[in-house]
Amino acid sequence: MVRHVIVWTLKEEYSEDEKADIKAGIKEGLEGLKDKVPGIVEIRVNTEKLDSSNTDLMLDSLFENEEALKGYAVHPEHVKVANEKVRPYTSIRSCFDYEV
Repeated sequence: MVRHVIVWTLKEEYSEDEKADIKAGIKEGLEGLKDKVPGIVEIRVNTEKLDSSNTDLMLDSLFENEEALKGYAVHPEHVKVANEKVRPYTSIRSCFDYEV
């Protein structure tokens, strides 16, 4: 299996209330992919962080294998969520994938 972890920093131009709404939209959109994209074993978005954090939210997902992760990256449902709910609002994205 392959674990896919992404952390994002939201653009600074948003108020705290706007950031809360954006994070909720990202969480709903990405977690909603579980039954739409083949190969996802688990997917969750963490939006509640400790003060020691230096990013705004994190995707923690598990895929059956590397091929499933590659399929997820280009799947139309994922691309739609990324283009509509994630990319317009984030300034920094960091990714770490590894086999488990």
